[in-house]
Amino acid sequence: MLSKLAAVETNKIGKNVQMGEFCVISDGVTLGDNVTSHPNVIIESWVAIGDSVEIFPGTYIGKTPKGTGATSCPIEFIPQVTIGNNCVIDPNTVIDYDVVIGDDNLLGDGASLRGKARIGHHCLISRYVSVNYNTRTGNHTRVMDLPRITGDCEIGDNVFVGILVAATNDNSVFNGEYKNEKFTVPQIQNGAIIGSGASLLLGVTIKEGALVGSNAVVSRDVQPYDVVMGIPSKVTRNLKDRRQ
Repeated sequence: MLSKLAAVETNKIGKNVQMGEFCVISDGVTLGDNVTSHPNVIIESWVAIGDSVEIFPGTYIGKTPKGTGATSCPIEFIPQVTIGNNCVIDPNTVIDYDVVIGDDNLLGDGASLRGKARIGHHCLISRYVSVNYNTRTGNHTRVMDLPRITGDCEIGDNVFVGILVAATNDNSVFNGEYKNEKFTVPQIQNGAIIGSGASLLLGVTIKEGALVGSNAVVSRDVQPYDVVMGIPSKVTRNLKDRRQ
């Protein structure tokens, strides 16, 4: 049922779609079957929403990225968004253009996904997570509340990222000139666990199955299944070491 107070310009609407008051759905939007959009949702043109997706109030999908000269990274994007089936998008989520989200994902309150972000299937992107530009996230990965995932970061499958984790890709704080060659981006491989409050400095790779302790500062690669803790982080044991 579409509310009489919703502004719906598209005719690409599936079966059993519900649209709350003061929603704005632009021309060119595609809504699958059994989509529920609560009040005060904005969906811009060329957004495709899969089946059985629920979108809560205050969400904005298809935001045009703006730079205004304040950002070093050039603004490049394709004006489209794809959201898979069976997703839930909680209140006040903002999704830029040029984002692809797979099936069965939960985006928590206030999550922010910038252009060229790619989210796999069966993922949790929790409350107030900042997913920066051109980020890749695998399947069955959970990113808990308030982390900052830096641009170009790659996160594998079955990864756990705790609350307040920070990933960085540049230490040239006072140089506003954007050069790809100066950026070295943290990578988190399959099955890794990043504890709450950890900092991943530029260029580090957290390899398969490794565990980073809470509040650790990681300045060098972490080898497969190693446990690292401290500031700076040091190896304390290996999860596959039979002697432990």
